[in-house]
Amino acid sequence: MAYFRQSKRRTALFLESLLGQPCCAALAVKVQHQVTAALRPTYDARAARVPTPPHLGIDESPTRQAAAKAGLWTCVARWFTAFAVRFAGVVMCDRAKTYWQVGRLQWCRAHLTRDIQALIDGDDPQVTRLGRDLMRPTREVFRQWSRCRDGTITRADLKRVLAPARREVEGLLLRGAFGGNPRLVGMCRELHDHRDWLWAFLGHDGVEPTNNASERALRHAVIWRKLSFGTQGERGSRFVETMLSVIETCRQQKRDVFRFVTAAVEAHFARRPAPLLLTGV
Repeated sequence: MAYFRQSKRRTALFLESLLGQPCCAALAVKVQHQVTAALRPTYDARAARVPTPPHLGIDESPTRQAAAKAGLWTCVARWFTAFAVRFAGVVMCDRAKTYWQVGRLQWCRAHLTRDIQALIDGDDPQVTRLGRDLMRPTREVFRQWSRCRDGTITRADLKRVLAPARREVEGLLLRGAFGGNPRLVGMCRELHDHRDWLWAFLGHDGVEPTNNASERALRHAVIWRKLSFGTQGERGSRFVETMLSVIETCRQQKRDVFRFVTAAVEAHFARRPAPLLLTGV
């Protein structure tokens, strides 16, 4: 259900028709609760024992729990992914105001690039011109970031070589904020007022200028939510966040998720300690 995003009925049908294991949707739910109980100590241990990471990618997707609206959150660090867990530190995210209260942000520059392209594609010459002017230093940011990521330059070098681009971007944002064009004023003023959130990656090792890792981790969850239409209760939500955390963390560590889940379930029934995802990391 979690890994291949199948419904309870289709999972039961697979077990019964192809594997000869009698099953029904109700039994699938029972096993789901047993697996959650087996894996929950591992999930809770990560939240309690992993030190607060200095940087974190975060993203969210709307979902449902019974008739109520809910949000499915993913947090991605270097060695693990956790769903529906809160962290402190530098948060790589889009510009949704949900995150502003965190205070230490790196706004995703991939999102910003798409917004700049939308300015270029507009039919207002003033808007198009500012978009093109902003795109030039934005491309320079990604060019220099690629050199830093592959080790050609250091993070200190990156900060130095991007200083002119930073000054240019902030000047252009001021031009848009005070240019009187209603299409530009709000966006440019918001970006300039929070301009430090555009450049946090320059001063923090490990922080990237985009939030692509979180969006990749969330993609599996989004597809599953679209197929399942959310959960029917709190126990179902605990299953979702636990399984997604285990699946994505195993993927990051190149571990076999089925072997890990099997070991956790066997330990649960044998009353042994649950295996840990980050042993030795």
